[in-house]
Amino acid sequence: WRMSQTQTQTEANTEAPSQSLEDFREALRSSILEGIPDELPPPATLDASVPHAIRRPINLSESEFTLAIENALRYFDPRHHAELIPEFAEELRVWGHIYMFRFRPTSFPMRAYPISWYPARTQHAASIMLMIQNNLDPLVAQYPHELVTYGGNGSVFQNWIQYRLCMRYLSEMEEDQTLVMYSGHPMGLFPSTPDGPRVVITNGMVIPNYSSKSDYERMYALGVSMYGQMTAGSWCYIGPQGIVHGTTITVKNAGRKYLGSENLTGKVFVTSGLGGMSGAQAKAGVIVGAISVVAEINKDALYKRHRQGWVKDVCTNLDECVDLVKTCRREGRVTSIGYLGNIVDLWERLGKEEELLVELGSDQTSLHNPYLGGYYPVGLTFEESNEMMTKNPELFKTKVQESLRRHVDAINLLTSRGMKFWDYGNSFLLEAKRANADIMSNDGQAFRYPSYVEDIMGDIFSLGFGPFRWVCTSGLDSDLAETDAIAARVFEEISPESSKKSQEQFSDNLLWIKQAHSHRLVVGSQARILYSDAQGRSRLALAFNEAVKNGKLKGPVVISRDHHDVSGADSPYRETSNIRDGSSFCADMAVHNFVGDSFRGATWVALHNGGGTGWGESINGGFGMVLDGSERTASKIKLMLQWDVLNGVSRRSWARNDNAMETIELAMKDEPKLKVTVPNKTDKKDLIQQSFKKMQQ
Repeated sequence: WRMSQTQTQTEANTEAPSQSLEDFREALRSSILEGIPDELPPPATLDASVPHAIRRPINLSESEFTLAIENALRYFDPRHHAELIPEFAEELRVWGHIYMFRFRPTSFPMRAYPISWYPARTQHAASIMLMIQNNLDPLVAQYPHELVTYGGNGSVFQNWIQYRLCMRYLSEMEEDQTLVMYSGHPMGLFPSTPDGPRVVITNGMVIPNYSSKSDYERMYALGVSMYGQMTAGSWCYIGPQGIVHGTTITVKNAGRKYLGSENLTGKVFVTSGLGGMSGAQAKAGVIVGAISVVAEINKDALYKRHRQGWVKDVCTNLDECVDLVKTCRREGRVTSIGYLGNIVDLWERLGKEEELLVELGSDQTSLHNPYLGGYYPVGLTFEESNEMMTKNPELFKTKVQESLRRHVDAINLLTSRGMKFWDYGNSFLLEAKRANADIMSNDGQAFRYPSYVEDIMGDIFSLGFGPFRWVCTSGLDSDLAETDAIAARVFEEISPESSKKSQEQFSDNLLWIKQAHSHRLVVGSQARILYSDAQGRSRLALAFNEAVKNGKLKGPVVISRDHHDVSGADSPYRETSNIRDGSSFCADMAVHNFVGDSFRGATWVALHNGGGTGWGESINGGFGMVLDGSERTASKIKLMLQWDVLNGVSRRSWARNDNAMETIELAMKDEPKLKVTVPNKTDKKDLIQQSFKKMQQ
C-alpha cells in the first residue's frame, strides 16, 4: 500500500493539491454508488498525459452507423439523447468506437485501492472491484482511457458507462446473486446460490462462421462484442510482472535446450516490444543473467519501462546499440537495452556484423492485431504508421506484409549462422505466412521455427506447471512479503516429494519467489506470480486461506492464473501447438475448464474468443477466487484447483504426451476418485502406412 499511497499523493499534488486520501476514498465510493449519472457530466477533452488507442478506421454502412448510435443510447434516459447523439457520432467517426469519454470518472485516480475502500455488501464483490480498478490503472493499462489493458485492443469494458454500471451492480450484489457480463455489458444481477460464481463473463463469443477480423471490427464498432485478450476482459491482469515470470522461465529453459547451459552470462537475447505484455522481456533477460536487447518504436512505451527500471540502457541509433552489445558481451555485463527504432532495422544490422552477436531471438509485437497498431512496418515512423493505418488501411497492410518479409529474411540469415529463434505465441509465424514470407520449412507443411509452447513450454504444461497468481487485497506490501514467505516454505516442503522433472520446476520457482521482492516487480496491485502444478497451487491456496483466517494476512487474497496455462486455452499456434493428435484446433478443453471451475468454487469465471494469438484464433478462459479465510473456501480450494489443472493434463495425456501421461497416473494414485481415460500407444506405424498405400492402389 505504501507504493500506492505514494502514487496517490503524487497525483494529488499535481492534479488536485487540496484533495486528501480520504477525499479520494469518498469520491470513489460516491462514483460507484452513483452508477449511471442522472445528469450528464461535462464533455471530456483528450488527456495528453496518457497514451491513447489507435483511431480505428470505420467501415459501417449508414444503417450500421445508426444502429451503433442507437445501441449506445440504450443506457441513457431519452431526455439526454439529443445532446449525446452528435457526441457519440463524432467519437464513432474519429475513433471507430464509442468509448463515452465524458463518463470516465475523474474525481479520483484510477487504481487498485485497498479492499476496505469499496462500498460493497460482500468481500467477494469488493475484491472484484479492486481487480477491475487495477486493470484500468494508468501505470498498468496500455490505453487506460479507452479501457484497453494490453495487446493494443485487450479491453476491460467497451465504454465507461459499462464500467460505472458494473461497479454499481457489484456494490449491490449479495451472496445469492450472480452478475452476468456479455462482452463488457453488465446484463444484470440474477438470483443464484452462495456456492455459485459471483460473476460469469463471456467476451467475443460469436458464431464460428462470423469470427473473422472484419467481423470483429464491425461488432466492436456496433458495441455488441469485444476482444478481452486474456486477463484484460477477465479482470485478472497484474501488470507486466505476470509475463516477466513466464518470459524468465521461457528464456531460462531456452538456454537449457538450445545452448545446453544454465549460465546465460554474456549471451544475447534479442526481441521486440515494450508494451503491456512485451514490456516484461527486458526485465526477464536480466533476471536470467543475459544481455537483453528489445526494439521498441514507440518512445513513450520505451521510456515508461526505463523510468520503471525495467530497461537499464536506452539507445537511439543502431551503431550505439551494437557497440553497447559488444561491450557487454566482452565484459560479461548483465543488462537490458532498449533500442528506440524498428526491430527489422535491428535484425538487419546484426546480420551485417562479422561476428554472431546474438544467441537467442524471439518477437513480441502484437501480431494478433497486425493492421491496427500491433505491428509497425520498417521504413515508416511511429507517427506515419498511425496516420496511414487510419487513412489508407490497404496501403498500410501492404507495408506491414513487406516488412514481415524483410523481418523473416533477416532472422533466417542469423539462424543460418547459429542463432536460435522461436515464436512467442503472438501470431508472428501465422502472419508471416500470410505475408508470403520465407517462413515455411523445406517440406512446405511446417514452420521453420517452433512456437515457444511447442518447443519449450509445452512439456512444462504437461507436467501441470503453469502461471499461478495472487493479489493481496489489503494493499499492504507486508502482506505480499508474508505470502512470498509462505510460498517459499510450501515449495521447500513439496519439492522433495515430487518427480525429478517436477523438482527442476519447483527449484526454478523457489529461486524466483525468494528473489521476487528484490526485483521490484510490483506495478499496480500487490501481486505475485509463480509457476506451480495442481498440488502446489492447492497447498499454496490453503496456506494463504489459513493465514487470512488467523490474521497473519490483513485482508483476503485473490488467486487466479493467466489463461495461458495448462488447461486455460485452446490455441493451435500457442498453448496447444504441441498437441499432435489432430485436436489442436478443438476447443473442448477451455470450455470445460470454464464450466467446471464455475461449479467447483471459483468466485468468477470468464470465457473468451481470442487471446494472445488474436480474435478467431483461440478459445480461452480464466477464473478468480477470493480466499477469505472461511472453512467454506477451504473446502473448495482443492476441488477447484485440481480440476483447473488436471483437465488440461488429461487432454495432453490423451494426445500421448509422455510428461502428461506420467503426471496424470501420479494424480490418480493421489486421488482415488480421479479416474481418467489414458491412451495406449502403438508401435505398428508401419502397418498403418501399408494400409494407406493399399487404400491408394
